[in-house]
Amino acid sequence: MTREMCYRCFWPKALCWCGSIQPMETATRFEILMHPKEFKRIKAGTGRLTHLCLSNSEIRVGIGFDGDEVLQALIRDPAYAPMLLYPGPDAHDLSAGGPPVDDLAGRRLLILILDGTWSFARKMLRSSPSLQRLPRVMLTPSAPSQYVIKQQPERWCLSTLEATHEVLVALERAGLDRYPEPDQLLDLFTRMQEFQIRCAADPDRKGYRRSPYSDPSTRLPPQGRSGARRNRYTVGLARPTTPEPGKATTRRNLPPS
Repeated sequence: MTREMCYRCFWPKALCWCGSIQPMETATRFEILMHPKEFKRIKAGTGRLTHLCLSNSEIRVGIGFDGDEVLQALIRDPAYAPMLLYPGPDAHDLSAGGPPVDDLAGRRLLILILDGTWSFARKMLRSSPSLQRLPRVMLTPSAPSQYVIKQQPERWCLSTLEATHEVLVALERAGLDRYPEPDQLLDLFTRMQEFQIRCAADPDRKGYRRSPYSDPSTRLPPQGRSGARRNRYTVGLARPTTPEPGKATTRRNLPPS
């Protein structure tokens, strides 16, 4: 029997998250550029949950975005200062302070986030010269990702939801935005994962792993062929210094996964 779905959060209506989410108003506009395969990952994708928490955000699904007329109009709009959240040697580290006010020249920030695995994100960037030309911003994570149900290729890699949280914390600290509900994103992230872990522990549910999940802060980067394959997609990116595993066990104040 097909379950009735909520087409806002894309979860079964019996498990719908929408009633527990209060969309937050931010001065910054967030454009979540989602890879088509990420769009289909209903169970564990964090881009959609991020969008539901931010009223000034949109999801755009695709691989190349030069033909997206609405997005291109936003990038050209003189009212916005568009910036791509993607690490690199020339990226401005928001964790060290927001973009200089003079660079904004009274414009509102427009943050573009590539939502997908690192291999998907690189393909999306290669397919979108207009994104390649944008100024970049990055983050120095205050702790390793708490994505329990997924293995990150590097300790400094965060999920879309965690990265957005860190961006908002950094912008509020710099006086460039307000972050009215700083716990909401991470609380939703935790609840989503706790549900997935409970499903994995239920022997009557099919399609879930059965082995227990380890603490993300104690995990080593993927090794062997798997590690070499994943490192192909992060090689050459700026690697921020993150705390040693085990030293950040509390909830942190707080990009692609």
